[in-house]
Amino acid sequence: MGQFIRQLTGVRFVAAFWVVLYHYQPALATAGVLFPLLHEVLRVGPLGVDLFFTLSGFILTHTYLTKLGPKVAGKSAGHFLWLRLARIYPVHFVMLNVAGLAVLAASLAGSGDARDRDWLNPISYIKQLLLIQEWGPDPSRGWNFVAWSLSMEWLAYLFFPLVALILWRVKDRLSAPALAVVAFLCLTPLLWIGFTRTNDPFLTQGWASSIRVLTEFISGAFVYLVVRKLTLESDPSRNVQRVALVMSWSIPLIIIVISIGLGNIGSLQFPGLPNEAPRLYVIIVPFLVAWIGALALTNRGPTSFLSTRQLVLGGFISYSLYMVHLVWFGLWRTGMSAVGITGGPIYLLGVIGLIVMAVALAYLMWRFVEEPAREWMRSKIGVKKLPVEEAAMGVDIDHTKSETTDTGATASEASAGETEAETTTHDDGAEAESVTRQADT
Repeated sequence: MGQFIRQLTGVRFVAAFWVVLYHYQPALATAGVLFPLLHEVLRVGPLGVDLFFTLSGFILTHTYLTKLGPKVAGKSAGHFLWLRLARIYPVHFVMLNVAGLAVLAASLAGSGDARDRDWLNPISYIKQLLLIQEWGPDPSRGWNFVAWSLSMEWLAYLFFPLVALILWRVKDRLSAPALAVVAFLCLTPLLWIGFTRTNDPFLTQGWASSIRVLTEFISGAFVYLVVRKLTLESDPSRNVQRVALVMSWSIPLIIIVISIGLGNIGSLQFPGLPNEAPRLYVIIVPFLVAWIGALALTNRGPTSFLSTRQLVLGGFISYSLYMVHLVWFGLWRTGMSAVGITGGPIYLLGVIGLIVMAVALAYLMWRFVEEPAREWMRSKIGVKKLPVEEAAMGVDIDHTKSETTDTGATASEASAGETEAETTTHDDGAEAESVTRQADT
């Protein structure tokens, strides 16, 4: 399976860009480019976060199962959490403070959201510093709003060592179909919330966020076990690859059709929220879960596109893109309002600049903050990175020990139990290379 993991890095960019365009809907509408069908697809853009949660469960299980699964190891679990913190915290800390300054700047300019200003309080700041702002029935989403998902990711990371113990004990006892059934059964609590709550458009009330991340994260982990079962001994069978190829093409089309259908049923719309996802949109989540499994089982079809250098690089910067895009949008709106540009061709050019600059800022954040800070934190426990020939790719390595994972991919691991190497093979059968980034937000 390792040779097909590369495309899941490309999926990260798809997920992040989906969320970005979802938040940029007002600007796209003003520019006159938000036509009806696109609008319906973008309205369910929050599902990009759900895709991240599922990818995270899949990739972390792929990476850490053999290290954390066999037994309880406090040191390994502690190092795992430190390495996860190195992955998400530096950019979070920077954007937490930048968001506060941005809101204050907008306020001084006579623009911005008063609600956000109300949320800029010390208690909210401390909660965000500790990544606990989304825990519990009453989330606190001030400062950098999108960081709510980091709080949920951190919760999933804390549970993962225990989850790994369970996964290790069931991986060989259940067949691939049985594991697939379990993967989808894990989504039952989330689907129940989505179907029964008529007054919770953002699925945040009464522990909904926690249920959302844990169900999707664990579901993604079980999907990995399915893929592992089908690829452990050899490449997937021809029939499996054929089914996976069909699914990799058909599921995105199904998602588009469902999105359009839900968006045009009047009784499913939340009053006063024309840009938000309609009720029952969580029925798309199982399709996203299945799509990840399908992509991991084939190197044809959409995977060829998702595995390109451009999409892989996009996957690398996806986390920074997710973290910077909303703050940048607020500053952009303030600037456009200040100069009196409210429509027309110039506004359209401004929207193009908004999107291009969001990606550019994400690259700069990744290049000069995310990666250097992450490597510095990783070095504190002896995890080092060796450069490889492909730009923006590398192997995290400890010179003291090396071992082979049960997926058949060779990886050098730190004593902490980390290997963030994804083994990939080009479509032309070239020698496998290792890339370091994971499908988490």
